[in-house]
This record gives sequence, structure tokens and C-alpha cells, in this order.
Amino acid sequence: MSATPNQNTINQLIAPDMDAVNLVIRQQLHSDVALVSQISEYIINAGGKRIRPVLVLLMANAYSYQGKHHYDLAAIVEFIHTATLLHDDVVDESSLRRGRQTANALFGNAASVLVGDFLYSRAFQMMVSIDSMQIMRILADATNVIAEGEVLQLLNMHDPDVTEERYLEVIRCKTAKLFEAAAEIGALISGANPTQIAAAGEYGRSLGTAFQLIDDVLDYSGKADEIGKNVGDDLREGKPTLPLIHLMKNGNAEERALVKACIKEGDESKFDAILSAITNSGALDYTIAAAKKAAQSAAMAIQDLPDSAFKQALTDLALLAVNRNH
Repeated sequence: MSATPNQNTINQLIAPDMDAVNLVIRQQLHSDVALVSQISEYIINAGGKRIRPVLVLLMANAYSYQGKHHYDLAAIVEFIHTATLLHDDVVDESSLRRGRQTANALFGNAASVLVGDFLYSRAFQMMVSIDSMQIMRILADATNVIAEGEVLQLLNMHDPDVTEERYLEVIRCKTAKLFEAAAEIGALISGANPTQIAAAGEYGRSLGTAFQLIDDVLDYSGKADEIGKNVGDDLREGKPTLPLIHLMKNGNAEERALVKACIKEGDESKFDAILSAITNSGALDYTIAAAKKAAQSAAMAIQDLPDSAFKQALTDLALLAVNRNH
């Protein structure tokens, strides 16, 4: 990996492509129902890293793709992701995302859920227009697995007995699967062979895992104005993420009792005590180490890619996933 990867360097590398993707997004968000357009644009324009569309673009360029379908695919992936955010925030009763009010806080739960459905269905309309059964299969499977991951996470809520294995399965389904699909379709549209497509998928899956694990860390160690959401949301929601799971497994009896009570009750009033216990137990360091291992796996997966600025950007992206404060 390069010594000092820079997100701006990656952004500049694909700036013309991302402009084209943003144009597709704006065109495809149009609806004769004003509220649909309004909420969709509110979410899409809220910023965010756009890391999933970036993955599509980088992987397609790494395989020297010459067409324009990667713009549509990048927009499709962003629509699927945005739909999951709309639904997530309703389920989690979140009030802040990317530093702004969530759509459900602003427009209400019903509108957020229904516009999420609009984005899903618009994504599938766009998939059909590309006319590739293999791409349809990858994205349809990914969307289904994400839904399963959402339900798995729901089952884990307020359950202090969730194991690390159960939690990592939630990450694989809920977060890593769309990263995997984004990387796969970027390679596929470029004519990559099955071995190369599988390697791209491994890269995306590992990157997504690293990304989510750092999100888990930032929920305890980040600053709200940097991470764009309320610190401690996971605890408030009774969500057992890896730092809590590690503390539950390795803490003393008093710490385990504290974690158990907080997960069961979703008690964020004990946030400072939990943070202190998590920090002192090494649970954050453990989670960061797991994220770094996943990032290394991502970089290894694409080592056979031809050398290019795009391969370097993919490699740098894996390092950036773990070295960030938001």
C-alpha cells in the first residue's frame, strides 16, 4: 500500500466519471410525485463518501472498460444503498445522518419507507435497461442478502449473548455484500474472467467488513460533528457491535453486567462508563486490528490486477477505510 493514501487523489482520478454518475442520479431521481423527488434528492445530496459507486468506477477502469454502463451501475448501487439507509433510519429511529436530520425525522416514517421502495424499484428498472442477466443476478442476490442482514440485525438487538461469529455474519450480509457486488459488477462489465470477478468480489467483501468495523469503533470514539451522526447510537439502539461483544467476552464480572444491562435496555446514559470499560479492555484496539486484517485481505485480493493508477487507488482505499475519523 502507498505510504500516504489520499481520498482527494482518488476523487480526482475519477472526477469526470463521478460527474457522469451524478448526472445519471439526477436524471433517474425524477418522479411526477413531488415528495418522491424531494426526499430522494435530500438523501442523495446529503453528501457521504459514495464509496460504493467509487468501487464500481475504480474496478471498471482497472480493467480498462471503455463503455458507459459503469455510470448506470454506479448509480444503481448508490440507489440500493440509499434505500437501505432510508429503511435503516426508520428501524433504528435515528435522527441524524451525515450531519443532517434523517429523512424520517424530517418527512416521517411512512414517506421514508415508501421512497426507499421507490429507489429500490428504480434501481431494478435501470438494471433491466443494461440487459445483462449476470449483473441482474449479482445485484438481485445482493439486495436479498442485505434484507436478510437487516432481519438478522433486528434479531440481535437487545441480545447480550450475540457472538462475534453471529455479528460478523450481520456485517457480511448487511454491509459487505453491497461492496462485494459493486466490485464484481465493475469487473464483470469490463469483460473480466470468472477468477478476476471472484477476486474483485473478495476485495469488496473484505473492504466492506473493514469499513463497518471502523464505523463500530467510531460510534464509541468519534465526534458527532465528524462522523455525522450521534455518538453512542449503537448503544442507544441496544445493538451489540464488536467492541461490546469483545468486552462482554473478556471483561470482568462488573463490566459484563454493565454491558448486559445496557444492551438489554438500550441505555445510553451509561455511555461514559461503557466507553471507559471498552477503552481499558482493549476492545477498540481489538476491533481496529480486525478491521486492518480485513483491509489487508482486500489489498491481497487484487494483487494480480495489472498495475495502474486505478489499482493503486483500490489499494489505497483499503488503507483509507481503516485510517479515518468519519
